[in-house]
Amino acid sequence: MARAVLKVVVLLAALFALSACGGSKFREYNGETVTRVEVHKAARKMYLLHETKILKEYDIKLGGNPVGPKQFEGDRKTPEGAYLITHRNPRSAYHLSLGISYPNSANRAFAVANGKPPGGDIFIHGENNRGSSRGDWTVGCIAVTDKQIEEIYAMVNPGTLIVIFP
Repeated sequence: MARAVLKVVVLLAALFALSACGGSKFREYNGETVTRVEVHKAARKMYLLHETKILKEYDIKLGGNPVGPKQFEGDRKTPEGAYLITHRNPRSAYHLSLGISYPNSANRAFAVANGKPPGGDIFIHGENNRGSSRGDWTVGCIAVTDKQIEEIYAMVNPGTLIVIFP
């Protein structure tokens, strides 16, 4: 009987310790509204802004072929231009992610005129065990660390403008 009670006490202590670790990937944010996201591909930087004030700055990883704008599916380029954050994906294969409205009508028209699909499913996302020390590795997305995407996910709302510069 004493052994069974000890097992229950140890199990409860372990569960309490795990819950105290802050295991949730969902954070709260109560600061200034992010009105724009800027990505500067050449500098490998992303900024979250409220009007003209930089709220946060992040180092980023891009598509494996990052120079130039995304034009076609499979080109491993990150888009350039003005888009919107479309949605939050809490079940992302890359920890958490925010959808980007690529392709827009101009991107689709260009790809169709060249007889190719424009591609899609472009996100800001975490690593999913890829590691932050590797160079550009995505298929066209913008990657940050898992800890950073938790913060970004809490701060950036769908409908927010994202401008991606060369």
